[in-house]
This record gives sequence, C-alpha cells and structure tokens, in this order.
Amino acid sequence: MSSLGQRVHTQTMPLRWGDMDAFGHANNTVYFRFFEEARITWFASLELGGQDDSTGPVIIKTSATFLKEMAYPVTVQVDLFIGKAGNTSLEHRYTITDTQTGTLYAEGDAKLVWFDRRTRKSSPLPEQLRALASP
Repeated sequence: MSSLGQRVHTQTMPLRWGDMDAFGHANNTVYFRFFEEARITWFASLELGGQDDSTGPVIIKTSATFLKEMAYPVTVQVDLFIGKAGNTSLEHRYTITDTQTGTLYAEGDAKLVWFDRRTRKSSPLPEQLRALASP
C-alpha cells in the first residue's frame, strides 16, 4: 500500500456474528462494508454527496490487503485517509485495526470520481475535498 496521506475520519464498528462465514472468520466482503460505512459517514459529516444532492462520489476502483483474519467478538477502528486529488477524482486509503489490541486486520485503497447524477458523467471534485487532499 502506498503512503497513507492525511487522516480525515476515524470510526469504530463492531463485527457482528452474522458477518462471519462458514470458516468462522469475517467474510472478506465485510472489510469492504467497513470501508464503505466510514466513507459514507465522512461524506455525510461534510454534507457532501448526499442522496438528494445532484452530484456525489462513485467508486471506480478498490482493493484490500487482508493481513489477519478477524473473528467475532471484536470492535474495529476504521481510519480513512485521502491522497491525491485529480480534476474529478480522489484517492483514498483505509486501515482496519482492533480497538483493544491494535492488531492491523486490513489495508485498503480506493479511487472515486465525483459524478453528476443527472448527466451521468464525471464532474469537478468539490473544492472542499481538493483542499484536504495531498499535493
């Protein structure tokens, strides 16, 4: 994973019993749900990209590196970092750690494009996001 950039949001979330798969650990889709929840909560705190807004973020690329299996019961901390901003895009990164032990469970990367919901095309990244991004 490349450099993390600036941390812009931290959120804690519990792993639910139903998040585990038949092998007794968190299904890998759960990590992406944790990333998503942190991202959506952060945008809501900025009052950007809401359901009724004409523009908002669309993920165009995402990945995760699963470093250690996660099993119930655990509460995790998801940290969201932002990196480089383009004209219409923003790179961001995540870490998922155990709130009690500090165990790093996963790292993730994603790239979003700011999207005009009416025209269905990319639109300029809001200045508020550009100002937070790494140079």
